Amino acid sequence: MLRKEVVTLATLRTRSSGLLLHPTSLPGEHGSGDLGRGAHAFVDFLSRAKQAWWQMLPVAPPGYGESPYSAQSAFAGSPWLVSFEPLVDAKWLEPEAIANPPIFSSDRVDFAPMSTHREQLLRLAHAAFIRKQNEAQLEKFCAREAHWLEDFSLFRALKKAHGGAAWTKWEAPMRNRDAKALARARFDLEEDIAFEKFVQWNFDLQWRTLRAHAKSKGVALIGDIPIFVAHDSADVWQHPENFFLGESGEPTFVAGVPPDYFSATGQRWGNPLYRWKTLKKSGYAWWVARFKAMLSRFDAVRIDHFIGFQRYWRIPGSDATAVNGKWMKGPSADFFATVERELGKLPLIAEDLGAATPAVFRLRDQFAFPGIKILQFAFGTDANADSFLPHNYRRPAVVYTGTHDNDTTVGWFHDRGESGTRSSRQIEHEQQAVLAYLGVDDGSEINWRMIREAMHSIANLSIFPVQDVLGLGSEARMNRPGEGAGNWSWRLQPGQLGENHAERLASLATIYGRAR
Repeated sequence: MLRKEVVTLATLRTRSSGLLLHPTSLPGEHGSGDLGRGAHAFVDFLSRAKQAWWQMLPVAPPGYGESPYSAQSAFAGSPWLVSFEPLVDAKWLEPEAIANPPIFSSDRVDFAPMSTHREQLLRLAHAAFIRKQNEAQLEKFCAREAHWLEDFSLFRALKKAHGGAAWTKWEAPMRNRDAKALARARFDLEEDIAFEKFVQWNFDLQWRTLRAHAKSKGVALIGDIPIFVAHDSADVWQHPENFFLGESGEPTFVAGVPPDYFSATGQRWGNPLYRWKTLKKSGYAWWVARFKAMLSRFDAVRIDHFIGFQRYWRIPGSDATAVNGKWMKGPSADFFATVERELGKLPLIAEDLGAATPAVFRLRDQFAFPGIKILQFAFGTDANADSFLPHNYRRPAVVYTGTHDNDTTVGWFHDRGESGTRSSRQIEHEQQAVLAYLGVDDGSEINWRMIREAMHSIANLSIFPVQDVLGLGSEARMNRPGEGAGNWSWRLQPGQLGENHAERLASLATIYGRAR
């Protein structure tokens, strides 16, 4: 009898490596990448490249500015990621319906027409689903996820009915969740609510299929949790008691960071702040549910702005800048101890960048969460630059050449001041420093030299944006922090990531003991 091969996935304590790519950046015919063939093909590429991890940005329904970090729900999946081929297989779409999509850009996501096109096909599939009356499996899904799905589906239907307006602009009974008003809305908006549940069910089905395929190939998935949630989200509307809100629902205090060298007025993010004392009384139930949902999708999770669990910058909601903010104490160790009592050891990556203090690092180390190292940060004049040099790493760390918020490695190295973030003198200093550290005379293939340096480091895990594997310039940046438009749209073109890239990654992973 043949023995079935057992596939063991890497953990955050395993010496390994992987790539960072958001699913919308995958190739595809319908305006953006999704969970279909392109995602499965990328998993196959990772396997051939001997990479153990696929890291993504948040896969929730994007909100303001199409940002996955400003999502409409901390629990739901993005409708943009639902693939149409499985809907054809299920007989809910005719092959002809998806055979000739509109012509979309292959290198950028054009969000408005893409979203319209995808919703039209999803509604067509839902109508066929209703006619065929195949609802038993959907009902099981709805029962299992009712704690967030009921209100999320109603939230989405109400936003549509209000022309996309924020929930604070709805009529008072709806805004304040009056029971009779909500019951009436559920009756009046029954069709739209059913549609939203149908979409989330299909996201869940396709996600489980993708994750099973990834596991069969030895590829683990890394997700991303932003510590704060968007104000215009189902989470805040459903649980206003968990946030600092006024009578009209507007935040009385918002998140951000204080003034620093880069900004005289700081950064006002605008997310409502948590009432941590209220959350503690419930045993942090909402957060426990959030982590549970994330760990049902991912094998490890990066937690954005980890610093905020130790201390956070509280800005009056009426202020236009972050100048008048104040440092407040976060829930710290009590929070993570409570969550781990409920769910067990959390496989978290602590994004500990920014105004981190020794207390932040102690909290990180108390729960054995690996921190983050950005190789691009190692060669400047910042006081913390030395901590990003590979010879100063510890094993429990994740090293990136750069992240979604950074320029690409090629763009960063060859910057001539166009980015506006560094002076020509700073750029020249960093160029000389990185060449000296790498022991090379010029910046040719700087992307692969930085990938090799990260692979060579002692850090358990090294992650590289696909843009760095391809050696792309600043035109391929995923995000420019502080700019409200033009982000999140970069796409990988068909055939752009080839076998030469897989072979080169596999070779480096083998040389430096990271191969799967």
